[in-house]
This record gives sequence, C-alpha cells and structure tokens, in this order.
Amino acid sequence: MASDRSYYESVKERLIRYAQVDTQSINGTDAVPTTAKQFDLARMLRDELEEIGVQDVFLDEKCCVVYGKIPSNLSNVSKEHTGRDIGFIAHMDTAPDASGSGVRPWVLENYRGQDILLNEQHQIVMSPEEFPNLLQYIGQDLILTDGTTLLGGDDKASIASIMTMAEHLCRHPEIPHAGISLAFTPDEEVGGLARDLDLERFGAPIAYTLDGDHLGYYEDETFNASSAEFTIRGQSVHTGTAKGIMINAADIAAEFIGMLPADERPQTTDGRQGFYHVVSCQADCENAVVKLIVRDHDPELFLKREEYLKCCSDVLKKKYGEDRITLTITPTYRNMKEVIDRVPFMIDVLKEAISNCGIDPVCEPFRGGTDGAALSFRGLPCPNLSAGYENAHGRFEYVPIQSMEKNVEILLEMCRIYANM
Repeated sequence: MASDRSYYESVKERLIRYAQVDTQSINGTDAVPTTAKQFDLARMLRDELEEIGVQDVFLDEKCCVVYGKIPSNLSNVSKEHTGRDIGFIAHMDTAPDASGSGVRPWVLENYRGQDILLNEQHQIVMSPEEFPNLLQYIGQDLILTDGTTLLGGDDKASIASIMTMAEHLCRHPEIPHAGISLAFTPDEEVGGLARDLDLERFGAPIAYTLDGDHLGYYEDETFNASSAEFTIRGQSVHTGTAKGIMINAADIAAEFIGMLPADERPQTTDGRQGFYHVVSCQADCENAVVKLIVRDHDPELFLKREEYLKCCSDVLKKKYGEDRITLTITPTYRNMKEVIDRVPFMIDVLKEAISNCGIDPVCEPFRGGTDGAALSFRGLPCPNLSAGYENAHGRFEYVPIQSMEKNVEILLEMCRIYANM
C-alpha cells in the first residue's frame, strides 16, 4: 500500500496534542479510573470520533471507556464478500514510573545519529551510546520530550494511528471494509486489563490491541502472571531483654526474599525465562509486608513457581509459627497464546498486513501482559501489534513519526484483508 503523506501530518499532530493531556494512572486505589484526569483525553477522543464521522460513539462516564464503530460498507461496494468484523483497542493512561504532567513534545527532523540535547537548562542529553536503538531511526523524524517527563507514546502513539485510520476510512467511503469497532481504555499501566470494556457494546468478535515498542513486531503470547503478598506478624520487646522473645518481622521478610533464586529475577532473565520480582517491602520489627509478582510463559513452570512460594511460606511457618506468616497469591492474567492458537487466521492476517507494508513481521514473546491477554480469556481473541514507541515509561521516551505513519498503513491493510474474507 502506498504511503499517504497525510498520515504523517495527522499522526504527528495527534500525538503531540494527546501527549499534552496528563493521563497518568496510579497504583494503590480502588477508584475507577484510578485518576479522574484520564477523562480529559476520553472526552477529547469522544468528540473527535464524532467529528470525523465514526458512529455509535459512546463514553462510559462510569468506567472511562470510549467506544466507536465504523459500519461495514461491503453491501454497497462489494458483491463478492461479506467480510469479517474486527476491532482495535488502545489504552489512554500513561505509566506512573515518570511524570506525565507538563509534557512538552517537540520534533527533531531527519535524525542523523548524534547525541540529542533534550533540555539545555538541565543539560539532559540522550545518546545513542546509552540508547543504541536510536541508530535504527537515522533519517527519520522523532517526537521527543524535554527530558523531565515521559512522552506518553505508550500508548498514545497507538491512539494516533487508530484515529488516523478511522478518519481515512470515514473520508473515503469507497474503500471496502467490514465492520470496525474501536475502544480506548483506562488504567492499563496499573493492571486495569480492560476489565470494564463492555464486549457487547464493543461488538466485534475479534480484535487487536496496539501496544509495545519497535515497529513491525507482534505478540501472540504473554507471561502467565500472579501477584503475591507475604505478610509477617512479629513480636517486639526491648532489645536489652530480647533474647528468646523478640521475633523480628523485618528479618523474616529479608529471609523470605533471600529464599528467592538470585538468577530468576527480571534483571537476570530474558526471552521466555520466568522470574520472581519483589515489588516492595515494608518492614519493622512488629510487621512486614513483601509484595511480589510471579511470571512465566510456560504454564507448568508457572505453577511450580507458585508452589515454590507456598513451600517457602511453609518453611517459615514451621520456624516462626503458623499464625505469624500469611501468603496470598492472586491470579493476574494468563498467557494469551492458549486462546490465540485457536484462531490462527488472526496471526496470518497480521503477518500478511505487516509484510504487505514492506516490513518483516517479527513475533516476540512479551515479557509482561497486555489488555489483550485478559480480553482473550473473556472471549475476545486479541493479539497485539506494536505501537512504534521507544524507551517507554521513562524520561527518554520517543516516537518516530514514520513508525506511526506505517502503523496506519498496516491497520488499513488489515481492514482490506478482512473485507475480502
């Protein structure tokens, strides 16, 4: 499919505009969404969808989910195919790892491989020595920050591409396509996992999320994941008379952490290797809480990891007292591959569309989870296409404009293929 320069200008303008809206989500709250400011972008997208001609636009004011549909036009433009309806989903929130307030996007045109001065006042420099992926984008145009905030390309680069695709189809009713459902969700970065997406309102029987970094890769598998909380009730007395009486909860927490294999941590694993990751530890002599996550692609190895945590807990219970140790394991999501393997045509279409747009498709197991993993097990098969951003969740995040532009082409090509089914 030939590139249309209008995609370039549209995705650039959209990402810059969306990035300036603070939609950072937060952990540790039961509020839905976790931050009310996510509604600022949700309302912007609702109005924009209506303006470009998308139908059945709806903003759920309770859950902060935006919906829209582009009805099939095949009965008007094609007599040979009924097509297959599809959907596209992206998240609106940005990660709590770096500030999302006061984002100042700017464009560096025709990057030449040099160090990039992001902020003259604070002398913040992004160098290809530290971020070698920059060298993949020589000759391209980069949207960057001033080095004091994240950009929000995760996942607003995806939103920009989806909205540009939708606008193009609405402006060109002569392009054949089946029904297309759109949704934008909150709180993905803090484990929301599109739990409030109304599948009936969404309407499509299959969908794709857009999330992830470099252009051209796709995901049909994620980790299996659980969270765990290990709590200890200690016993504090004066240190001068502590012998045989004190039970130091902080020491037990450290003992538990020490039982986790040192070579099975995020910083020592890659590919399909699983891990244990201590998220936080709050401890004093009387009380301690260790929070961790458990990940593995292999379902059997994943269950063994959960069992190992229970064994650690049992050992410490025997040592310090049954009533002093509590382990709670909570399932988070499962590997989407279990579901996606039942609909192989979805991956065939994804690979064909990427290839037809001049890119070699690459499948990479995702060392995390996606909204699509949770949605797949709710009955909406949902593999993932990358968004094209780099260095997500940090102050050195950037997005090549050409990556978003190419994603518009890929989405339109997917719509073409599904129209011919």
